Amino acid sequence: MLELAVLLDERTRLLVQGITGHQGQFHTRAMLDYDTKVVAGVTPGKAGETVHGVPVFDSCFDAVDETGANASIMFVPAPYAKDAAVEAIEAGVKLLVVITERIPFHDTLDVVTYARAKGCRVIGPNCPGLISPGKAKAGIMPNHIFRPGDVGVISRSGTLTYEIVHAITEAGFGESACLGIGGGPGEAGAPDAEAHLRVHRGSNRAPGKADGACGRNHLPRNGNRAEQDRCVLEGADSRRGVPRRHRPVTPRIAGAELNYLFLEMNESRNPAKPLRGFDM
Repeated sequence: MLELAVLLDERTRLLVQGITGHQGQFHTRAMLDYDTKVVAGVTPGKAGETVHGVPVFDSCFDAVDETGANASIMFVPAPYAKDAAVEAIEAGVKLLVVITERIPFHDTLDVVTYARAKGCRVIGPNCPGLISPGKAKAGIMPNHIFRPGDVGVISRSGTLTYEIVHAITEAGFGESACLGIGGGPGEAGAPDAEAHLRVHRGSNRAPGKADGACGRNHLPRNGNRAEQDRCVLEGADSRRGVPRRHRPVTPRIAGAELNYLFLEMNESRNPAKPLRGFDM
């Protein structure tokens, strides 16, 4: 089964950087409650301690060597985030989830460039992480709103993610995977969202469904062309005469800037066929 859950599943062995801090301790407990294999924590100078039964190491190198961790989630203050991320990448993790916000833009660029050279996938920064419902969680999402299902969710907004996921679950569907790529100007997940989307789009089976995932939800935010590029990716094949995807794609657009969006879209379209806006 090839889907977004390929990034995170029952085989993922997660280490938590910044595990001894308040946020690190709180969310480690929540990830353990979701049956995620949290095998190590890293806080320099705290080696030998434990947090919720998870051993703490001085460095990612020690943690990976001792526990076989292959993914990391970071709760490290922004001034130290770049060094922490580079250390995790050099230690050999293949998935790095950066929860921290307000990381300097050029620090993010350096980390993303280095991670790609080393074959490490970066999610974030300034993101809620990701979850494969019923399998594992590497993030800060509330556990109780998710249930295994067939809808994939990719989002730049944390709170909108929770709102939409809760609605999907309450409607009786459930999620195959949920990925928060980050909402800041330097998020690494936005350029990689196309790759995430291609992975999910390529899945042909989902749990309990012989005909694949039933849909995807994209929750955009203003700020760059990433959302437009996602729409181009979805529509390109249909314009070439290739049949449209079997699974529906549902974008959610809301907020006070909605009318401005429609004005911009109308200006770029045929004036004889304007789009219909919304009254706010």
